[in-house]
Amino acid sequence: MAAPGARQPLLLLLLAGLAHGASALFEVKDNNGTAWIHTVDSTTDIKADINKTYRCVSDIQVYMKNVTIVLQDATIQAYLSGSNFSKEETRCSQDGPSPTTGPPSPSPPLVPTNPTVSKYNVTGDNGTCLLASMALQLNITYLKADNRTVTRAFNVDPNDTFTGSCGDQLVTLKVVNKNSALELQFGMNATSSLFFLKGVQLNMTLPDAREPMFSTSNSSLKALQATVGNSYKCSTEERIYVSKELSLNVFSVQVQAFKVESGRFGSVEECVQDGNNMLIPIAVGGALAGLVLIVLIAYLIGRKRSHAGYQTI
Repeated sequence: MAAPGARQPLLLLLLAGLAHGASALFEVKDNNGTAWIHTVDSTTDIKADINKTYRCVSDIQVYMKNVTIVLQDATIQAYLSGSNFSKEETRCSQDGPSPTTGPPSPSPPLVPTNPTVSKYNVTGDNGTCLLASMALQLNITYLKADNRTVTRAFNVDPNDTFTGSCGDQLVTLKVVNKNSALELQFGMNATSSLFFLKGVQLNMTLPDAREPMFSTSNSSLKALQATVGNSYKCSTEERIYVSKELSLNVFSVQVQAFKVESGRFGSVEECVQDGNNMLIPIAVGGALAGLVLIVLIAYLIGRKRSHAGYQTI
């Protein structure tokens, strides 16, 4: 409840000429009925061509000194030639590009084709410590600028630059381009004489993300494991879960870390998945051979009984 003599706003009138300018007239009356008129000017980005309608679904804020005017779902046109809005529209920048500017460019596919195999080698003071042939794909889940969660796959290009380092207990491979830096860390268990992928770190720029700078890592993995001096090989696609935001897909991989003789892969240790794939045709072949054997035995038994039915005269 306003105090006696207080002035209360009774009317707000906005005049928009669709040419960068707006004026607001405030008519205020006190309890005695005395009217006060205040005019405030402001600069806006509300504009449209003559004979076009200005359209903005998003909120538009017009700042006028101590007053902020908010327009919502606005349709405005000045200097009309008739009593109806023009069918041609100029959309505000808050709504994005105008539909009259042409179709939007297509979004990149969520799932690209399988990546191309790349070859890597890392050399230190004592020779080659890492030899790898594999195709890599990054599957990243992130929040877009419009607050939608998407998962997209990015293939690692064979032309990307790579570097690395050799250590007694850690071998690293770093693949970089202008948008990303992927580091693979291989560790060794001296007790069991096994090497394995122990860490993955990714820093990447995602232009359409709410937070464009994406970063995640995990240093407690145990993948791509084989005996030191041998190479790990797997033709089947493998998915390595790095974090809830990132999984690393590895295709047609052969890798050997720490001990590489003469720059060539050592004896092969195949992955379990490839072994299982070999069991399937073996099992099918065994089943077919068993079926043929059963049919042959049945045929021989039937033939013997047929001959037993005849007697010599």
